[in-house]
Amino acid sequence: QTLPCLVRMCSKERLLEERVEGAETLAYLIETDVELQRIASITDHLIVMLADYFKYPSSVSAITDIKRLDHDLKHAHELRQAAFKLYASLGANDEDIRKKIIETENMMDRIVNGLSESSIKVRLAAVRCLHSLSRSVQQLRTSFQDHAVWKPLMKVLQNAPNEILVVASSTLCNLLLEFSPSKEPILESGAIELLCSLTQSENLALRVNGIWALMNMAFQAEQKIKSDILRGLSTEQLFQLLSDSDVNVLMKTLGLLRNLLSTRPHIDHIMSTHGKQIMQAVTLILEGEHNIEVKEQTLCILANIADGTTAKELIMTNDDILQKIKYYMSHSNAKLQLAAMFCISNLIWNEEEGSQERQDKLRDMGIVDILHKLSQSSDPNLCDK
Repeated sequence: QTLPCLVRMCSKERLLEERVEGAETLAYLIETDVELQRIASITDHLIVMLADYFKYPSSVSAITDIKRLDHDLKHAHELRQAAFKLYASLGANDEDIRKKIIETENMMDRIVNGLSESSIKVRLAAVRCLHSLSRSVQQLRTSFQDHAVWKPLMKVLQNAPNEILVVASSTLCNLLLEFSPSKEPILESGAIELLCSLTQSENLALRVNGIWALMNMAFQAEQKIKSDILRGLSTEQLFQLLSDSDVNVLMKTLGLLRNLLSTRPHIDHIMSTHGKQIMQAVTLILEGEHNIEVKEQTLCILANIADGTTAKELIMTNDDILQKIKYYMSHSNAKLQLAAMFCISNLIWNEEEGSQERQDKLRDMGIVDILHKLSQSSDPNLCDK
């Protein structure tokens, strides 16, 4: 009975204080539960009801209403904050609910205005609402584009307090996905510099978001963007992130490296300028105490390097790395074995120049014997590969 009671507290007839209390409490209680979000969204037309929260203070003509106006003004911020919070919770998981929210009258304009409000609480709630809606592929392609949401968002990211920065940078991660039309203009407005500076933050969430956004930005990007990212980050910072104590930072940094090292000309170009440092980083991680996912991601980076035309040589002339690949082919974990085999298969394509010498060297190392053994494996993937 709690949910319908809280929804009723949001209705027009109630006192403004009650409406604020009802919406904030409901936002908190449904935040992580999809089922509750769905029920709330269809109870008493809640989504439409919340649109009224933005209509204060109402225009007052009669002088007798001065007291009322004062009261409304005081609560206008609280109402907007509560509505944004509740919209953020309602739209956290369900695509249909997000669509309904965005189709509510002038919703995108309200969010955009909310991003530049004087009240920090309203700004934070508006960013939260935007973040929730930015999880929708459909909306990123349409409403977000039509309202150029990235502009006020980039503005919010300039010297905001950390709590706003965390949510705003999470939203930026979504706006930088490859299918998002906002990706280009965000890049042009100096995002790389901003994100690289976030990766140096003391605040863990900001480091994660900075590197995550760069990882999204590097996905299938052109070479210039990749070079700009590497320049912006600097090799020292890259190493710093690869030795971060938080596994999320490490995984996203490896994801960034993997996205930077894709498509042959890019792999060769990056490895010709940063090869030594990248190989050092890879070695460090494969030798360190890391979980399976981290090691697998690192071996996948090696497999990408092995796909380069000139970059391959950095692996072939590094006996230490070759021994590691051999070690992981016989590892007890099938994921690591598969990733190590990708490295080998990229090194031995017959139609590529120098393949004979590479095959001979790997044969001398005993790789063929391991492959024979693995072809008897009970794991169909390993067997196949």
